[in-house]
Amino acid sequence: MPLAQSNLRGALLSLAAFGVYATHDVLVKLLGAHYSAFQLIFFSGLLSFPLISIMLMSDRTDGNLIPRHPYWSALRTTSTVLNGLTGFYAFSVLPLAQCYAIFFAMPLVITLLAIPMLGEKIGLHRGMAVLMGLIGVMIVLRPGQEPLSLGHLSALAAAILGALSSVIVRKIGSEERSAVLMLYPMVANFVVMAVALPFVYVPVPIGHLGLMGTMALFSLLGGFLTIAAYRRAPAIIVAPMHYSQIIWALAYGYLIFGEEVDFWTAVGTGVIIAAGFYIVLREDKPSVSINRPVLETRSRFDFGAFPRIGLWLRLFDRRRLRDKVEGLSGSEGDA
Repeated sequence: MPLAQSNLRGALLSLAAFGVYATHDVLVKLLGAHYSAFQLIFFSGLLSFPLISIMLMSDRTDGNLIPRHPYWSALRTTSTVLNGLTGFYAFSVLPLAQCYAIFFAMPLVITLLAIPMLGEKIGLHRGMAVLMGLIGVMIVLRPGQEPLSLGHLSALAAAILGALSSVIVRKIGSEERSAVLMLYPMVANFVVMAVALPFVYVPVPIGHLGLMGTMALFSLLGGFLTIAAYRRAPAIIVAPMHYSQIIWALAYGYLIFGEEVDFWTAVGTGVIIAAGFYIVLREDKPSVSINRPVLETRSRFDFGAFPRIGLWLRLFDRRRLRDKVEGLSGSEGDA
């Protein structure tokens, strides 16, 4: 397939993935009016777990499930669980566009965390982009002029926790098995939500249970579409597409929830997107960044219901390499 055509398909698949994710978030918001984040994440994980478990069992890489970096793994697992809770809660109480505007700050936080955790060097250009992005966040939040709610703080916490999880994966991912990095956050999510569930449980009518199943399905579908996009196009093509979610947020927010975006939220969102876009473009230059922490963060939010896209890609690539080696060995044996 010609490179241009492959890149176009990757971009279109990515746009479709983020459209599916945005629809998933609409369901989170709708159901969040009736149920706590604990209950929503529990059912989302429960309904997704069987398929993901089957996929994980197909990993025949030698090794066990004991982390080689237990402290980093524990920190990442904790950040993933908290990220899911804060993200789901933010969706349930804030306008969709405001949620995305704050979540879009994640690349800025990743860039900052990569300095102490990965030894990344940040030059003037990326430093100014981070500063402008943080100014954009302040424009959206407008502290002192608009009341900061728990929802705003939860969205900001979700962005920070998602960034922390991403940088930890970048730090230890080359040494830990993909199955270890995938399984621990999923199991922790399930256990924590199950323990909390009796205290927050609300009976679920069959219609809402169907919506929860649809939510889990959209999470899986979005993940698979993202994987397909990264298999066809480089990160520099696919990664910026996640900003398309703001278009879905504006449409869904207006049509379903009657939400309207005020002028300063629009301005702040534009500044954040421009800063994030610039960081992505800079990281694609080898002379600027060796670790490429933002470009290698291929999942949008690490909610724990679907393992990180980069880990799936690594798992699939290893399986493909193994099958290729086995095929070559078989051919030599026949010869």
